[in-house]
Amino acid sequence: MPDTLLDLDPHGLLAAAADAVRERRLAEVRDLELLAQWAAVHSTDPTEGPDGARARRVGNVLVELGGDGTPRVQDFCLGQIALARGTGVTATTNALADVLDLQHRLPLTWAAVRSGEAEVFVARRVARLSRHLPADRVGVVDSAVARTIAHEAGGRVLAVAEAKIIEADPALHDERAEAERARRYVGYGRTDEHGLRTVIARIEAGDAAWIKATLERVVEILSPTHPDTCADELRAIAFGYLARPAELLQLLLEHADPTLDVDLGSEGAPSRATAFPEDLLDALREADLSVLRPKAVLHVHLHEAALTGAAAVARVEGLGPVPLSALCRLLGRTGLVVRPVRDLSSRVRSTAYEHPESLKEQTYLRTVGDYWPYATSMSRDVDYDHPTPYDDTGPPGRHQTGSHNSGPLGRRHHRWKTHAGYRSRQCGDGRYVWTTPDGLAFLVDHLGTHAIHPDRAEAIIDAPPGVDIYFA
Repeated sequence: MPDTLLDLDPHGLLAAAADAVRERRLAEVRDLELLAQWAAVHSTDPTEGPDGARARRVGNVLVELGGDGTPRVQDFCLGQIALARGTGVTATTNALADVLDLQHRLPLTWAAVRSGEAEVFVARRVARLSRHLPADRVGVVDSAVARTIAHEAGGRVLAVAEAKIIEADPALHDERAEAERARRYVGYGRTDEHGLRTVIARIEAGDAAWIKATLERVVEILSPTHPDTCADELRAIAFGYLARPAELLQLLLEHADPTLDVDLGSEGAPSRATAFPEDLLDALREADLSVLRPKAVLHVHLHEAALTGAAAVARVEGLGPVPLSALCRLLGRTGLVVRPVRDLSSRVRSTAYEHPESLKEQTYLRTVGDYWPYATSMSRDVDYDHPTPYDDTGPPGRHQTGSHNSGPLGRRHHRWKTHAGYRSRQCGDGRYVWTTPDGLAFLVDHLGTHAIHPDRAEAIIDAPPGVDIYFA
């Protein structure tokens, strides 16, 4: 460890860590800029001029590495630069394609990356995802990503990019999706020495969601009789039931609504189920098999413009952004119970410590996941925290729990906030201010995470109780 680091106090170490990240990002930018300059030096057409015939014969032609609108590059120049970088040609070619896309198709995103405020790998991923778009459509993606890439975690930036890619050219997306559906498959590995095989499937996301729900229901049924079996093994056992549909039906029927009048007999051996005995078939014919459908809550986020017929993209929790046509296919085979649209401007308050379910739902929809600075998770499996800690000694009837003082936190983040000296306060709908033990400060809102001056954060956090703090 360098001696200079040993001399740093916690504040100095934090500053050095931030500087190191920025320097690393700028070094990655320089690497890409060197590649781009190498491409520029080798952008003339080698098939023209006196040696053109030979260039065509040996294959030193201009190749298009990036998307529509990017300059082409001499094929032969790729090997040397790859060697100079100590990488394989494929890795260098991919990096060169990405930087050409960033420079010529995503200039706003590239400007954010060049400033050192954003991760290079996220921008490169956006370049690859959007490469198929025509040059005159990709600006929709560039504008949206440029606004978020410096303030949001990579996963959230990519979710924005995926939605905007669909929005940029819905017809092209549908065409590509149809082509990809033709590439669906189920593959089987070789049986190993333990008698096990690996099954790999590439199927529609909606079908995968239903398979997952069915497996989780079987796991729920099997868990009491397999107390020492881990969750992964139980899911594998449940997957095996898919190969035995009669046995699966029997299992689900036996654990369906107890008011269902279905007599399956006292025997339940797998052989009976596999053979489809007549009495079982009769019972299945009489039964309402709709009770066997896996039950799940599907959360779909739509802009109000979609309700008037405008082109729009839906965000389905667990699946990501999908076009409305795909949403219709997903819901078309289901029995739906539509819940009322929630008004996020309403206030929910409680005198109890516990968060009521209505408050949890409202809080999650406002933040769409963990409210820790730069958090990546958008899962609903979170703790619901009081940003301003709940005071058991507070006056009776005081509303300490409510939309004014509620935020979802992952378990580890919740533990850190509770025990490691972090402080926070809600300062508006879905807006939170944080300070760290050694003096860093952040604002987390619908636009992401923003570093702010520690004095400003402390003033907000230390404001008198009951005062809602808003600021631009």
